[in-house]
Amino acid sequence: MPEVLALSEADVRSLVGPPEALECMRTAFAALHRGEVTQPANMDFGFPDANGEAHLKGAHIHGSAYWAVKAATGFWGNPDRGLPLTNGLFLVFSAETGILSAILFDNGYLTELRTGAAGALAADLLAPTEVEQAAIIGAGGQARYQLEALLGVRTPTRVVVASRSGADEYAAEMRTLHGIDVSVAPDVETAVRASQLVVTTTPSREPVVNAEWVQPGTHITAMGSDFSEKQELETAVLARADIVAADHPPVTAANGEVHHALDDGSITLDDVVALGALVAGATGRTEPQQITVADLCGVGVQDASVAAEVMRRAAGAGIGRTIEL
Repeated sequence: MPEVLALSEADVRSLVGPPEALECMRTAFAALHRGEVTQPANMDFGFPDANGEAHLKGAHIHGSAYWAVKAATGFWGNPDRGLPLTNGLFLVFSAETGILSAILFDNGYLTELRTGAAGALAADLLAPTEVEQAAIIGAGGQARYQLEALLGVRTPTRVVVASRSGADEYAAEMRTLHGIDVSVAPDVETAVRASQLVVTTTPSREPVVNAEWVQPGTHITAMGSDFSEKQELETAVLARADIVAADHPPVTAANGEVHHALDDGSITLDDVVALGALVAGATGRTEPQQITVADLCGVGVQDASVAAEVMRRAAGAGIGRTIEL
């Protein structure tokens, strides 16, 4: 049997970080927009009795030496058991022979990384150039990745966090890690009303952001709604927006904020622009007072892109060990 490269989470972390992931997202979404990606539908599993979920995604970017399949999980009771909330791995295959080339035991790192990078790309394409205050809604793992990635494309004077739990710890950690003013807002409304850039990172099943709180000129990235039952924004937020973008409109039409806005007639799918179209030069924000929204559900091309970059860098660095299956 052919030997298979095995990379640990530490290996993967040493190879790619936010800057590399951002460029992967830029090229991935552009390729998706051009029709240069083979990407099957997402497979999503809910485990309500265990308060958990799992996602299987995969894709091949035409011309890439590899295609990849990713499994990622999130079980919200795990920390109480002394287990990580998120987990996962990648299977990377040769696009020439179909033989398994590598197993990336990343424990969910690449999913967190590429999701944060997609948020940064959305902000880079749509958010105001000057941001006085950014608001992070939620204080979990993805809230950390979103802020780290965001700081690569925007430099807010201050950041506020609003969350039902963990906000104080989050603020202290982010201040130390990034050297930026991070404080805790008393509630989501206060955070949103005073911010020019808002990132929602919750698994909420009902809106946490009301349309009346959103001020002219605000950009919102909503990344928590990756199941049809989830919703972070009132549909009126999308109705008010001058631009509604999505990582992949057909996916968000079934799962994301776009899904809910389509259901109640607040918008039509024709109103939604693909993130890849903006990368390719479609018109984005043109006036300072415009409200923009990016709905991110996550799609397989993101995983294929970061996996291929890991493989490229691993080959150059000689990192990893081979195993026989």
